Parts: sequence; structure tokens; C-alpha cells
Amino acid sequence: MIKQSIIENVLEAALSKGGDFSEVFIEDKYVNRLELQGGKLEKSISGRDYGIGIRIFSGLQSIYTYTTDFSEEGLLLAAKRAAHAIKSGVNGTIHPLRKELFQPIHQIEQMPQTVEHARKVAVMRKANEIARNYDERIRQVGLRYIDEEQHILIANSEGKFVEDTRVHSRLSIQATASDDIEMQTGFYGPGAHAGFEFIENLDLEHYAGEAARIAITMLGADECPSGKFPVIIDNEFGGVIFHEACGHGLEATSVAKNNSVFANRIGEKVAPDIVTYIDDGTLPNEWGSLNIDDEGEKTRKNVLIENGILKGYLIDKFNARRMNAEATGSSRRESYRFNPTSRMTNTYIAPGTSTPEEIIASTESGLYAKYMGGGSVNPATGDYNFAVSEAYLVKNGKIDRPVRGATLIGNGAKTLQLVDKVGNNLAHGAGMCGSISGSLPVNVGQPMIRISEITVGGTKGE
Repeated sequence: MIKQSIIENVLEAALSKGGDFSEVFIEDKYVNRLELQGGKLEKSISGRDYGIGIRIFSGLQSIYTYTTDFSEEGLLLAAKRAAHAIKSGVNGTIHPLRKELFQPIHQIEQMPQTVEHARKVAVMRKANEIARNYDERIRQVGLRYIDEEQHILIANSEGKFVEDTRVHSRLSIQATASDDIEMQTGFYGPGAHAGFEFIENLDLEHYAGEAARIAITMLGADECPSGKFPVIIDNEFGGVIFHEACGHGLEATSVAKNNSVFANRIGEKVAPDIVTYIDDGTLPNEWGSLNIDDEGEKTRKNVLIENGILKGYLIDKFNARRMNAEATGSSRRESYRFNPTSRMTNTYIAPGTSTPEEIIASTESGLYAKYMGGGSVNPATGDYNFAVSEAYLVKNGKIDRPVRGATLIGNGAKTLQLVDKVGNNLAHGAGMCGSISGSLPVNVGQPMIRISEITVGGTKGE
């Protein structure tokens, strides 16, 4: 991308006013976005984004800037301007850059840029047809396709010099059902750290059919009662509740400033013995996986909670200084425009020993959340509020009628303590996570779990 000699000069210029660490992050990204509405291609956007971020540390002070001027003069000017923001300190040492090689985790068969749009649109049209033909009450189907090829180079004053290519592909399907009185929607959005082969090999009968089935099921659903019930949350995207309510509280972004209910609690019992919570960026071809993080460190499997005991946090290089701890390969950013920080990759509850059938059969009454929707959480307190996109009442150990309008309200740390069943059917779901370093692809996952009591907000009292 840029000559190594120029990178070395930029790193040196960044430390010219007293920093003790400098880093450059170079990005060249290609993006394709397609949207199909009502069977017609409504949007087709392709673009390229190219820029460089420059970061400087001086003790616990961090300076970040970025530029799209790739001339040596422009890069040196950006580095020196950032350096002037450093208020004190002794100039750091620049170590010779050493190129690091690694074995890629992800097998990419078809780079998206080599695939013509017609093949991508053909998959979308097929998914549209499957969803539309599911039921005559499906009135609208919308599809969004995205692929990205991101080429990065990371170098720092400690001698790190590493490059990587990341490829993401995703197809999102939304079906809308109507009986001429009301409308309901269903959604499914599979994604992977993979090429076009992932899109072309998708089981569209399953994904498009599920999006349509959810919409039709909720169209005829009763209003959800409100109260405090046992709640069974199914696998896959059900893991979003603990991603939001607990995962963010285990990131050093919050922990290092004591803005988390999990701060300073390593070694404490924070969940039942049956709960083990993991963030693993090394899972092959998973949506949230990476070969290296955005500081050039290899990703790893980080066990955050093991058999109920808090074991660790997700830590980036800068917050490692604040915490006097080791970075965990968890630093991420949306692009060169963002200062990186600790973020999740593929975060999930490890499988237990109960079968889904056993969990349901042992629940006399409660709520079964098959698919979770969106929600909000306060990372400092862990208080959350999540919508359930497909829910059912459970009566006498059996799944009863579907209900709509259900929301789950609670506190992440407290809810974690109330997990009393963990299934054996672990699955992951793709999503996007927003935080101070931008919007990132992440997986959330879990087997089916049961929480002994959650406040359920509904549209009618029981």
C-alpha cells in the first residue's frame, strides 16, 4: 500500500513531541450493496474507501487522527499535527519494522469483487420468490445484499508490521404479512467471514421461508400478557440479550473506567455453575471472526466467565495500560476513521447438557422466545429492554399459542444469576454491533437457555 520507509518516517514523526508509542492503520476497502424491493432492484452501490489512521500514546494519553492524503508530505503533516497534541513525555523508541506472517483462519473461495452483479441479484430474486410464495398474505419482501473486501496494514513503533485481507458477505431478508387489517414482519440475516460461495450455498428455502413464517405466525398471534415469568430463550440470535446486557460490560472500554457492574470482580461468582461465557474471534468463517484484530494482534478464544466464575475481560492495547493487564486480541474499529477499542467478535454461552425438549417439558408455565429482536441497554448498569420478534406461551410443559408485543426487561448481571437451564444446541446468529469505534460485524450465540424469572412487558395484563 505504502512504502515501508515512508511508514517508518510517519511513525517517527508521530513521536517527535514526546509520545512513547505510535501506530498507523492503513485501509483499502471495497463495498457492494444491493437492495431488492417487490422483486425489483432498487439500489446498487459500489464504492472504495481508502485512508490511514495515526495513533499516539503518551502514558495514559491517547491521540488519534486520520487522513486520506497518502503522499509522504501529507502523512508526515498529519503525524506531526497529532504529535503536537501530546503535552509531555519523552520521545519513544522506534524499533525496526518486522513483517509478521500468519496462517489465515478463513478459507475464501470466491472473492466478491470477481463476481458479476447478475449472479448476486439472481440469489436475491430466488429468495424473494421463496418468501413471496410462502403464503398469499405475504405482501412485501425486501432483500439487502452486502459484501466487503477490506485490505489492511498495521505498523507500530514496537516493530509490528502485518497485513491482512478480510471478506464479509451477508444477505438480509425481511418479509411483511398483512390480512388487510394489520401488518407483521419477519427477518433473517445470515452472514459470514467468507466470499460469494457463502451466499451461493445458502439454504434459501430455510432462511427466506423462516422470514415469511415469522411474519405469518405473528399476524395471527394473541397479545402477550405482562408479568414476571420463567422465560426460555432459543439458540442462535437469542444470545443478543447477553451480548448487550453482559458482553459490553466485559469490554475494557467500560471496565477500565469502572463504568461496568463487572469491574474489579475477577474471581467472583457472577453466574450459576452451568454458565460459561466465551468470546472467540478464531472460529473459521464466522461473521465476527478475524485473523488479527485492529492492532495487529492475533485473535484468540477468551473465556470471560467459566462455570459461573468471572475469569477475564476483552482488552485493547490502550486500556491494557490503564488496567495493568495484557491485551487480548480484542481491539476493533469500523474503519480508519475510528480510534480502535475493545470489542466483541463471536460471543456466546457454551453448550450445556439439557436438551431443548427437556427444558420445555420442565417448564410448567412461562414464555418461549424463539427469535429476539432489537433492544437497548445501559452498559454502566446492565439494565436492558429487548423486543421478542417471535414468542409463545408455555403451558404444562408444552409450547402453546403464539403471542406478540413481548418485551424482556431486566438487569444483565441479575439475569445472568437466574439462568437455571442451558441446552446442548449451540448456534450463532449474525448481527451488527455499534459502539464508540463504529459499527462492526459480530456473532451472538447460545444454546437454548431458561431464565427462572424475567419481567415480561406485554400488551395486556394476565
